Amino acid sequence: MANIKSQRKRNRQNVKRYQRNKSFRSELRTHEKRVLAAAEAGDAVATEELLREAQKRIDVAASRGVLHANTAARRKSRLTRRARSVLA
Repeated sequence: MANIKSQRKRNRQNVKRYQRNKSFRSELRTHEKRVLAAAEAGDAVATEELLREAQKRIDVAASRGVLHANTAARRKSRLTRRARSVLA
């Protein structure tokens, strides 16, 4: 346990941020799974719509600092490539 008041506050802030980021990352994984499920089902229209939404969420995560910019770009690229390969 920290003895310094500012460190106690920093610890509380870290817990809050960790929980917020954890839920945001979980939401990202859910969106990615929805895209792949739609692609597996062969629904091209739904896949495109879900893919656009997932990419938007990944961009938001990167802008908020939940994901590194390069990580966001890599995830978007991989998701797009997987969705298109399943549909093709």
